[in-house]
Amino acid sequence: MKKIFILSLTLGLSTVVLAQNSKTITVNNPSALSRTELISIPYTVFEKHFDLKNNAFTIIDNHDKRELAYQLEKLGNATPQNVLVQVTIAPKSSLTFGVNGNTPTVIPSKTYARYVPERKDDFAWENDIAAFRAYGKALEGSSEDAQGFDFWAKRSNDLVIDEWYKTGDYHADHGKGLDYYSVGQTLGVGDATPFINQEVVYHKHYRQFEVLDNGPLRSTFKLIYAPENVNGQNLQIEKTISLDAGSQLNKISYSVKNTTSSSTPIVVGISKRNEDKPQFLNDTKNGILAYWEPAEGDKITGTAVILPKVKYAFKDSPKQFLLATTVKNNSPLVYFAGAAFNKAGKITSFDQWQAYIKDFSNNISQPLTIKYSK
Repeated sequence: MKKIFILSLTLGLSTVVLAQNSKTITVNNPSALSRTELISIPYTVFEKHFDLKNNAFTIIDNHDKRELAYQLEKLGNATPQNVLVQVTIAPKSSLTFGVNGNTPTVIPSKTYARYVPERKDDFAWENDIAAFRAYGKALEGSSEDAQGFDFWAKRSNDLVIDEWYKTGDYHADHGKGLDYYSVGQTLGVGDATPFINQEVVYHKHYRQFEVLDNGPLRSTFKLIYAPENVNGQNLQIEKTISLDAGSQLNKISYSVKNTTSSSTPIVVGISKRNEDKPQFLNDTKNGILAYWEPAEGDKITGTAVILPKVKYAFKDSPKQFLLATTVKNNSPLVYFAGAAFNKAGKITSFDQWQAYIKDFSNNISQPLTIKYSK
């Protein structure tokens, strides 16, 4: 009984100490845009700054005393690697927060990723506004085989992957959206593949996966491809993909190990529909490619790729728009790709889609900055 009392007293004291910690962190928005996004702080830095005694703490906005949502990002490790804090900051403004020792409010998951063995080795992932999937080994050689990343046109903030796969009835809209996007023999929504001798070469689908984090605010996973000889190049490819709550775009890290050469030519692409005058933005200066697909009835999908600070060549082929570049061994290509659905109500025109992509690109070039109080 004494041991229980001593333990309770110790925990109580550590909570009081943490609650009285006056140190803060200030996040500054240098841009002229209002920002809602995740900031990432190394856990060891966060822990040392606030003198944390355990992983249970609450983050409090100093101005209005509201609780800020956060996630302990592990990146596949047993212990936290980063603290991801969701912040909303007005243009040219800042936000200051501290911590106390209270147990944080449980927030519902807004991102989710999983392997789908019941549907031919699909790997699917989503957040509160969009959903995507990659195709696996079991689909190869079948009549349904396709190449690039697929997009599910959600119009609900609910997570729908489990529900839609369970019913199998996701090609019709029952109120939450549907899968009507066509990938076929293209890169779909921003996938990448080798580009050998100026030819798009599709390799086999992924063979292994690793889920590194699974919400509530960011899901990150890795798709691993078997070593393969692709037109004389001995390649092994890995793709690490993360999707944040509220974002239309994935962050993608495309890594190639080429035992034949020190670098590999590749292309990133988005599917193009059969139309005479496609609505698209090709801004090579800022690394932006955005496309507003033709309507299918009342349904329209916008797709986009952002290659920040990457030299590439734009290629307009009959079935897809391509961005050709080179990936060096041990130096992954990091880019952003995703889509929007007009019936979700957030982005309903090409002008709005362009504006969203341009703002996203500006936010990449002007990241939020972090300052630690002494």
